[in-house]
Amino acid sequence: MTARTQSTTGRIARLRKLSVAGIATAGAAAAALTLASSPAHAVEQASASVAAGKAVAAEAQAKKAKKEKKQYKENLDGWIREALDIMKSEDIPGSYEGLHRNIMRESGGNPNAQNNWDVNAQNGTPSKGLLQVIQPTFDAYHVKGTERDVTDPVANLTAAANYAADRYGSIDNVDSAY
Repeated sequence: MTARTQSTTGRIARLRKLSVAGIATAGAAAAALTLASSPAHAVEQASASVAAGKAVAAEAQAKKAKKEKKQYKENLDGWIREALDIMKSEDIPGSYEGLHRNIMRESGGNPNAQNNWDVNAQNGTPSKGLLQVIQPTFDAYHVKGTERDVTDPVANLTAAANYAADRYGSIDNVDSAY
């Protein structure tokens, strides 16, 4: 064997080791290197395999992140489900049925509902949102991780449920204006 052949053989061997060690798709990289007809072609194949491996890894990571961040529908059902997940993580008691029943009574499911006639409104603090919360109550019972807007559906639900839990034990125990 000549010095040049040994050098080329050594480079190919090093490329194979580097490619296989650094690629999630090691089988494909090893096959590409084995089938390469020249050292330059082997480098091209290894680079392509590394890029493919990174793309596969990035896609897998994106899928995992999407699974971890639960998606909710932008409607009453989705808002209730998201609120319940937040309530569960914050140890705030309540059920779907309890939230839904109170929402239907208080706002009919309209997140922009506002009471402009009761005593709170007459005092300058109208009740707002799905569960008709006044701003001071919202501020006092706001749940971290939700918006700081009383009319945001999820923030409104979680703050109201947090208040109801403190005052009545659970939103499930509320059967009239609270």
